[in-house]
Amino acid sequence: MIRRAAFFHRLIDSASLPSNIGARYYTAQIATSLQSTGQSDDESNDIDWENLGFHLMPTDYMYLTKSNENGHFEQGQLNPYGNIHLSPSAGVLNYGQGLFEGTKAYRRDDGRLFLFRPHQNAIRMQIGAERMCMPCPSTDQFVDAVKQTALANKHFIPPPGKGSLYIRPLLIGSGPILGLAPAPEYTFLVYACPVGNYFKEGTTPLNLYVEEDLHRASRGGAGGVKSITNYAPVLRAINSAKEKGFSDVLYLDSVNKRYIEEVSSCNIFLVKGKVLSTPAASGTILKGVTRKSIMDIARDLGYQVEERLIDVDELTNADEVFCTGTAVGVAPVGSITYKGERIEYQKRSEQTSKQLYSRLIGIQRGVIEDKRDWIVEIE
Repeated sequence: MIRRAAFFHRLIDSASLPSNIGARYYTAQIATSLQSTGQSDDESNDIDWENLGFHLMPTDYMYLTKSNENGHFEQGQLNPYGNIHLSPSAGVLNYGQGLFEGTKAYRRDDGRLFLFRPHQNAIRMQIGAERMCMPCPSTDQFVDAVKQTALANKHFIPPPGKGSLYIRPLLIGSGPILGLAPAPEYTFLVYACPVGNYFKEGTTPLNLYVEEDLHRASRGGAGGVKSITNYAPVLRAINSAKEKGFSDVLYLDSVNKRYIEEVSSCNIFLVKGKVLSTPAASGTILKGVTRKSIMDIARDLGYQVEERLIDVDELTNADEVFCTGTAVGVAPVGSITYKGERIEYQKRSEQTSKQLYSRLIGIQRGVIEDKRDWIVEIE
């Protein structure tokens, strides 16, 4: 595998291409080079696909490009997965100027490879970049980089139904800066990792803990974009909850401390009859791609969908609660503990979360017709 990575890196580095040849050339070049090595899609058959979990497993390649002096991103290229060089005074290290995204590549029964709504991730990164005073790759650049990364690491994409290739695009202020100001240069990179279930419980319902003192985001902050600065502050709450045996933390709004917002790494939904409710994304809640997709699917299935303020007391009367996210998929909640009282949710024969997730997976696997052009094939 190491020899193959070195061969491919030399091939890309030695390609002398005119500036008017676009990224599609690189995508074709990847496919050709992988075939020339005699490696098959299932080369990584020593991976235990049944027990992937959500852990870092370095793959072969990552995509990398930098912005020029005008803030435009040059044509990037694939490099062997590895460390990157940063100045100690890089904006991302000193002032947290960085964003990340998360999307997945799937393998279908016929062997074809697909992405799920990568254009939405590109748009969300652009919105976040504007908030963080950063230039950002165009939608086409973003999606092509994700495609290239997935294709170059395609033998790490699990067999159908065994998981997915989690793809993480990063946009960071890599240029050196001393005073508090936007960095003079930015790096856009994409890496990937095969994953299974995000939570160690697997498909077992989650047990959440409502955090009353520590907050994930505040009004006017960056809680509504996928800034890297949103995540380190929740680690203390997560560690405390897990020490007590909980799966994760459900946060309340920082002003009234009574309205639920989201879990550390995912959005949350309540079900009552045929009404599906989720906290309104009004600046402190991330607009998840899976969240948005589940709302559309729910409407298709006849549910009334509400985005609104949800009082924490409403958890007591909900028929069902579940979480959504790229990493977690759709995860049912078995219990929520608030002020020392545990609210239990009984597993129903016709769980809404199971119904919605089944429809989502069906679209991703091609079993159910994709009427909204959510699926993008990796050619």
